[in-house]
Amino acid sequence: MIAFVSGPVAALAPTTAVIEVGGVGMAVQCTPNTLSELRIGKEAKLATSLVVREDSLTLYGFADDDERQVFELLQTASGVGPRLAQAMIAVHTPDALRVAVATGDEKALTAVPGIGKKGAQKLLLELKDRLGEPVGAHIGRQGIGSAVSASWRDQLHAALIGLGYATREADEAVAAVAPQAEAAESTPHVGQLLKAALQTLNRTR
Repeated sequence: MIAFVSGPVAALAPTTAVIEVGGVGMAVQCTPNTLSELRIGKEAKLATSLVVREDSLTLYGFADDDERQVFELLQTASGVGPRLAQAMIAVHTPDALRVAVATGDEKALTAVPGIGKKGAQKLLLELKDRLGEPVGAHIGRQGIGSAVSASWRDQLHAALIGLGYATREADEAVAAVAPQAEAAESTPHVGQLLKAALQTLNRTR
């Protein structure tokens, strides 16, 4: 298993970062929050989880070991593959997921694309004794408050497309949260905007 990758960032895409490791470019699938912290040419270290399939090897990258651990634990629940687990990490921090599971918060889980009411109820039952208690140290950490380096509109739009929404839906969600982003005193934060955008999409479905 590849536990982490470390090296200069060679390239960035809406869902992928390429990290140069020993002269080899490692393509790593990351959430928008993690990607927003990376800069081309700058050193980066990502905790990683290698997902092996018959026809592919996919490396998923995370801001820290806690994210990676939760990503792997989520996949122990029936019906949760790496893409859905990553979507859950993209929408909620590890501690937010722990709180949601501990309190039986269906609404928090249905905010994740691909999880309906019945799916949320099933996940709450399966994950109750697996995620553990909130650790506290990660509340408010990167993943909720990471600053967007590129245009927040582009970052948010790419994140929504990466989570499976149609271009039209992504366009509408970006427009819906624009007043919130433009009213911010500092640079808008992709994690907060993503949550707000997902809420508007859930209301229209």
